[in-house]
Amino acid sequence: MAEITAKMVADLRASTGMGMMECKKALVEAEGDLKRAEEVLRIKSGGKAAKLAGRTAAEGIIATSTAGGIGAMVEVNCETDFVAKDATFLAFAKAAAEAAVQANPADVDALLAVTVGGQTVEEIRKAAIAKLGENMSVRRFVRFDTAGKIATYLHGSKIGVIVDFAGDDQVGRDVAMHIAASKPLCVSKDQVPAENLETERRIYSEQAAQSGKPAEIVAKMVEGRITKYLAEVTLMGQPFVKDPDLTVEKLLAQKGASVKAFAMFVVGEGIEKKVVDYAAEVAAAAKI
Repeated sequence: MAEITAKMVADLRASTGMGMMECKKALVEAEGDLKRAEEVLRIKSGGKAAKLAGRTAAEGIIATSTAGGIGAMVEVNCETDFVAKDATFLAFAKAAAEAAVQANPADVDALLAVTVGGQTVEEIRKAAIAKLGENMSVRRFVRFDTAGKIATYLHGSKIGVIVDFAGDDQVGRDVAMHIAASKPLCVSKDQVPAENLETERRIYSEQAAQSGKPAEIVAKMVEGRITKYLAEVTLMGQPFVKDPDLTVEKLLAQKGASVKAFAMFVVGEGIEKKVVDYAAEVAAAAKI
């Protein structure tokens, strides 16, 4: 059997990005044949990805990509914030965003099947998992294809906004930044879900009824609260963050601009993170 030297392990690590012990085991299995060892690692990396698939991936980043009137935004998750900053993970997120722009996939599974730079997004994902040892996934994406313009804004890498708009580029960026700060539900009041309005109206009606005022006054109080609610949750009704004396609607009118649609992602939003009781783990390990 061929002797496995430190240089052979180092060379295999350099060419594959895998861990030292994994490279050594692959070289042993391949009897020192470097190319065969690379094949062994590629074969096993898929298995590694499968083993990690059950682990919660609630960290990660938002990535965007644009090409003309097409723009996409993706949320790509991993297990730790440390890995979320790694170049390999960032490259995976970038590839996923570019794939969404390039191919107009119907869903995440279709996105993973898109080829970018000679590899599918799924192959890039599995290679990143094999290298970094954490579960990773594309959680969701949104894609706009418009005759207008696309604006994107990233607050760090944890909050992302994409806007389908018409007008000056600076206005588009300002509106995207406003959305990240003020978190509207939709563009205008006609887009507010009916169930949301019904819930708010019911709550306000019950609150107003307790005031003991006449029915016509109560009705006016409820409508006033609904008007205020619509201003708070719609992009058009919100005070513009850079100039609160202006609503976004008035800003857009002044600039001759308009917003057709937007989306905002927050990393890990809605994912239930596992709470680890480290004291209990230590106690169990020590058999106290």
